Amino acid sequence: MNVIRLEDKFAQFTDHWNPRVIGELNDQHLKIARVQGEFIWHNHAAEDELFMVVKGQLLIDFRDGTTASLHPGELLVVPRGTDHRPHSAEETWILMIEPKSTVNTGNQTASELTRSQLEQI
Repeated sequence: MNVIRLEDKFAQFTDHWNPRVIGELNDQHLKIARVQGEFIWHNHAAEDELFMVVKGQLLIDFRDGTTASLHPGELLVVPRGTDHRPHSAEETWILMIEPKSTVNTGNQTASELTRSQLEQI
């Protein structure tokens, strides 16, 4: 049992939209990522997705025209099957909790942003 210090984990990388696994909980991965700019529209047919902001501000657009705005210490669960597009004007640090099988680009696996093999740090 090791304490995970998020700041130390984020210090190990600088690239954006490339999640790293920092732990496991049952059949879930605890993932972190630095994000900036716009991600792609996508959904996860079989998995809910939890986003928590550690630093910065994350915006998540939905097809109905609404946008969720998350700040440090806030989280949002995106229900399975919901089209969404995360983006951030400034670098933002996020924590995600997802089933181990979750691919970051969901139904858009041909994207250059797809990460099928995640680094564990």
